[in-house]
Amino acid sequence: MSIHLVGGGWSEDLFRHFVVEAGSRAAGAARVIPRIGVLLLADDEASGREQSDRYRSMLLSIASCSPVITVISDGSEATSDLLSDIDGLLIGGGLTPAYLEAVTGLVDEIRLLVSDGLPYLGYSAGAAIAADAAIIGGWLIGEVPVCAEETGEELDEVTVVAGLGLVDLAIDVHAAQWGTLARLIASTEAELVDGGVAIDEETVLIVGDGTLRVEGLGSVWRVTNSTEGVLVSTLGS
Repeated sequence: MSIHLVGGGWSEDLFRHFVVEAGSRAAGAARVIPRIGVLLLADDEASGREQSDRYRSMLLSIASCSPVITVISDGSEATSDLLSDIDGLLIGGGLTPAYLEAVTGLVDEIRLLVSDGLPYLGYSAGAAIAADAAIIGGWLIGEVPVCAEETGEELDEVTVVAGLGLVDLAIDVHAAQWGTLARLIASTEAELVDGGVAIDEETVLIVGDGTLRVEGLGSVWRVTNSTEGVLVSTLGS
């Protein structure tokens, strides 16, 4: 089973392998229909319904499944009910610091389940927080802008904190579309993180047992530190 990191976008292909893996895990538990736990944050009830409908429709368009959707408000924390009897876990997109706060009490449980083979899909914010050292926002390092202010996730200083620890590299998202590759490069140069990947929209990075696979229309930009400075390459698609 794998960890699926989506940089944004709504193509079915970004979610397909995740749903298939959830189906395989369900079959191993003698379940015909996989149960997929979904965590979403919303400002109000109407927004929560809209998001729920969008994710549910996407998952059901790929294969028969049972999306078990939990919607909470910013500043709230999810409970372990989110993880009860599921065959896959999807954490959605929105304000990255709020999503990390929402799962703070579940980090150990999520790590245990994923290490036991539970497929995980992080969409945008859900991808960013999957990292060991998670870049959760910010657009300044010191007083120097490193990306657009509107991509700062309501934070000024680039902020790196402990994430879910599902992958050992920092992750940024909406790379080509929002210019956040520059934030990852600057964070690496400033030694806030030890390199990482920035994922374009309409692109998914699938992390398996010792393997990395890119699918979709864009690229995954790999940033590494070396004696010659920060190096940037692509994993391709």
